Amino acid sequence: MVTIAFFERRDSAAHPDVELLHPTRFSRSLWVPGTLNGPAVCAIAARHTEKAHGEEGFRPARFTIDLFKAAREQPTTTRGRLLRSGGRIRVAEVEVVQFATEDTLDDGVVVARGTTVFLKESANPPGDRWVRPDDAVTFTPPDVSDDDYFPRFSSDGPGTPVGPWNSDMATHQDGYRKRLWSRAAPAVAGEPLTPFQQAVISAESTSLVCNWGTTGIGFINCDLTVALARLPEGPRVGVEADAHVENDGISVSTSGLYDRNGMIGTATVTAVNNAAAEIDFTTANSSGRYRDA
Repeated sequence: MVTIAFFERRDSAAHPDVELLHPTRFSRSLWVPGTLNGPAVCAIAARHTEKAHGEEGFRPARFTIDLFKAAREQPTTTRGRLLRSGGRIRVAEVEVVQFATEDTLDDGVVVARGTTVFLKESANPPGDRWVRPDDAVTFTPPDVSDDDYFPRFSSDGPGTPVGPWNSDMATHQDGYRKRLWSRAAPAVAGEPLTPFQQAVISAESTSLVCNWGTTGIGFINCDLTVALARLPEGPRVGVEADAHVENDGISVSTSGLYDRNGMIGTATVTAVNNAAAEIDFTTANSSGRYRDA
């Protein structure tokens, strides 16, 4: 069987103190050959933060990562530090670093930098507050098996507030609101996918569901912020376009995040015009990012 994961761990004998992660085919981007997709980079950043700084009773409530340089199919590592350890708030920093070869670890290039805020779990304060009413929620997961990794897409349409779900991306290349029901691939082969990593990986598709239009996806996101009131339950996470604004080659988009029990949080991305390498899902082979992973 094929092991589905974004990276494999293959440490260097010359540098036993550095954890080296090697990208798999599931991490490949459709934008430029030899580069990595956003979910893969976000996956190992979330993994590092959770493993190094997670603590019982503290929930990873906000994850922000700046994707300021294209990550490539090269040996990769993560490093970070705890910036604040308080009674109710913990803040951790992480960097994703890449090397030309595993023998030249002194020439690492930082391709992304993130911050995670862990908040103390407790009871909600007294009083009533507004929440989106049930009849205003448009996200209803499709009735599909959770045993496969195939995503399901849905688009609104004229006279159809919520269109049917399927895995054919070409049928959703339109100018309507979109949503995704996704099962995330593990960050590293042989390691279980945690709910936090699952939420971050799936949330990176905010750029997809919000920036995908009639000719494909021509905006590329340069960051991701995920805010979680709770962690997802079950193997899939839903991502639904909630707001999108674009002007002068810059877009800002927000999505709602869901599991089968309802809304768990939100995600926001900013993106820049990348029309020169626009991905047209009516012709592109999308298996590298969205179908196999």
